[in-house]
Amino acid sequence: MASSTPFVCPICGKRVPPNAKACPSCGACDKTGWNEDATAADGLDLRDEDFDYEKFKQEEFGTPRKSGGMKWVWWITALILLLLTAGLTVYNMLFGS
Repeated sequence: MASSTPFVCPICGKRVPPNAKACPSCGACDKTGWNEDATAADGLDLRDEDFDYEKFKQEEFGTPRKSGGMKWVWWITALILLLLTAGLTVYNMLFGS
């Protein structure tokens, strides 16, 4: 915001000299902070310092399901395969060539 009159920087509150293209204190300029679009994100509900991510996950996604429901199926399958393998081994030993 190049002008011939001094003004106060809307970002940091320091005085900006006449004809300055940017604030000497914070570096804000018309493209980064003095234009109307620069305040478009003001007032958004952004995450604050005391944000609890675990509480957010619980509220958003609920309690995670336990993944042990099918575990017994795998144990039974493994036991059946083990018994079949042992049975085939014994069969081959008794009746094999």
